[in-house]
Amino acid sequence: MIRGVIALLALAWVPAVTAETIAITGGRVLTMGPAGEISAGTVVLRDGRILSVGADVAVPADAKIIDARGKIVTPGLVASGTALGLVEVRAVEAAADRATSRNDLSAAFDAGYGLNPDSMLIPVARLGGITRAIATPAYKDRAGRELLFAGQAAAVTLDGAMLMRRGVAMVLDMGDAGAERAGGARAAQLVALRAVFADVRDYKVRRAAYDRGATRDYMLSRADLEALIPVVEGRMPLLISVRRASDIRDVLAMARTEGLKLILEGASEGWRVAGDIAAAGVPVLITPIDNTPASFEELGATLGNARRLAAAGVVIAIQGNGSHREREMRYNAGNAAANGLDRRAALAAITINPARIFGLSDRIGSLDPGKDGDVVVWDGDPLDTLARPVRVLIRGIDQPMRSRATELRDRYLPAVLSSANGEKP
Repeated sequence: MIRGVIALLALAWVPAVTAETIAITGGRVLTMGPAGEISAGTVVLRDGRILSVGADVAVPADAKIIDARGKIVTPGLVASGTALGLVEVRAVEAAADRATSRNDLSAAFDAGYGLNPDSMLIPVARLGGITRAIATPAYKDRAGRELLFAGQAAAVTLDGAMLMRRGVAMVLDMGDAGAERAGGARAAQLVALRAVFADVRDYKVRRAAYDRGATRDYMLSRADLEALIPVVEGRMPLLISVRRASDIRDVLAMARTEGLKLILEGASEGWRVAGDIAAAGVPVLITPIDNTPASFEELGATLGNARRLAAAGVVIAIQGNGSHREREMRYNAGNAAANGLDRRAALAAITINPARIFGLSDRIGSLDPGKDGDVVVWDGDPLDTLARPVRVLIRGIDQPMRSRATELRDRYLPAVLSSANGEKP
């Protein structure tokens, strides 16, 4: 029993292997960077970073060779708006560290703490080509609690080290969910938000007076006020979940008057106001398979949302279908391509675009010299559901190509096949 538990934990833990020099040769390289597509290229990694990329790259004599002929090579995929590392079993409250029920802790709640690098969900996501993720906090509602912010998102790496960067966005629900939490009306939330931002600006210049008790009462705790200073200064983006077209307009107007940096999530009716979103320079995180309205704020949901937003000039990132199904992110990108989104744009929406949106493109998202060595070698088109990664490297280190699911398959499939063939166990 103990041996079995240790074996399962080993699936999520990545050994501290020293990065080496690796040359991935002969593959069709989709760099997602300035080099574009290279029909038969080489990617050289050294000490965890990309050393060179090109068609005529010299392979170092000490390089370990990965033959990628007949295969496709891409950057590692980047999942946005996920709970990877924060949630294990949704039905078990103790296994979830994504939300808090404290009244005095909302904006200051930091998803970068409490991450679980041994989560069984991480190897499953890696087998879908995902090498980095944006771990986002959520709300834990309880009766009578008015809580504006869910907290701060963190960028994480899926190689066992987990934390990459804290405070990449402040998370906020608007629309139906936000209105209910703010007292039952959208107007109440908008007024409360403006009041909070005014409090933060006042607190920012009157910290000494606050310590003496010489300021007016503020709506939030000191920890929350401090956490919101980068937001009102435009240094930390406000990641707002919103779906209805009219709500999107309200959010854009608020951001304009308050001087906020925005990222929209959801935006089921985003196509209806795509021009406004593009003019504001606001990126959008979407699940492009949203098609049938699950609520009155999604009546305009359509499979053409991704295509229409991109055509208007909006930078989009495509999300997965929840932490336990994060690997389906590339399927969603393929679905968007099937509904008119350019295929290169679809791949960008799960690689370089989320990296840019969250300020990480200096390190990940494309195969460019100097960036982290996150590389995936595929046996087919990564937007094709039948394709699979055959090698996944994070920071130049090969990752285990197995998970809890594959271990269970290998354990029980022979017995199932034997039974189906009429053989005795």
